[in-house]
Amino acid sequence: MEPDNLNKEQDQNSWAVNAWTLLSKLRDQSPLIQCITNFVSMDLMANTLLSAGASPAMIHSIEEIQDFTPHVHALCINVGTLSPAWLPAMREAAQVVNKAGKPWVLDPVAAGASSFRLKACLELVGLKPSVIRGNGSEIIALSKASIGATKGVDSSHESMDAMEAAKSLAQSSGAIVAVSGAVDIITDGHRAVGAHNGVSMMQKITATGCAVTALIAAFVAVDPLHALEATASALSIFGIAGEMGMAMAKGPASLRMHLIDSLYNLDQAAVSSRLKVTSL
Repeated sequence: MEPDNLNKEQDQNSWAVNAWTLLSKLRDQSPLIQCITNFVSMDLMANTLLSAGASPAMIHSIEEIQDFTPHVHALCINVGTLSPAWLPAMREAAQVVNKAGKPWVLDPVAAGASSFRLKACLELVGLKPSVIRGNGSEIIALSKASIGATKGVDSSHESMDAMEAAKSLAQSSGAIVAVSGAVDIITDGHRAVGAHNGVSMMQKITATGCAVTALIAAFVAVDPLHALEATASALSIFGIAGEMGMAMAKGPASLRMHLIDSLYNLDQAAVSSRLKVTSL
């Protein structure tokens, strides 16, 4: 075997071992993940966390933040169905987990769709999330701090189009930035890796992006000091579950069911044989 190919194979093996180790830790520890998220995604997000082994809490009332949020292992904030009444709870929850030294993850859904939404997302970015996960259009909007062409929550950009925007946003925010696409990009502003697992039909199921952001929060909860690796692992594990689910699915509705089942039943052999992460 050529030295380059040998190195690539060793890299794949180490990524697979790391992803399986984190999933095993997640299943053992069952971290409590608070999700302040949109109405569309609550069900799939909670079921994704449960099937992976985490414990979801869909608590968003500001009256509960001071009592409840200090006890969570990670926080996921998703602005999908954003309204002014929700913003104070989002801000307060982020501040509480920051004070407790716990990680939090931001999903800036349709960040460039309106000035209200963009301003809210930029304010949340200023509260120092550990990870920001969005599609290409969302990451470009945040990086440029400007509203622009968008198809609602769908991306009008491929993930690779957003590579420089992602690196810039990571450097300015201090967050790991993940861009979902045919290849998921994960960067700390200097290093970038690509996660290649998944199937295109996952885009036909609402809230799969929201769900993987919650899974990222769970993975970062069990390895907060290595957020880039945890993020790439979560994206890969979710993608593998999608691939395995697709082998049994007849369309988006059955894929949703088989995706959850595959995530629950995922074993080390599947992770070792399927996971593909590359340096970009």
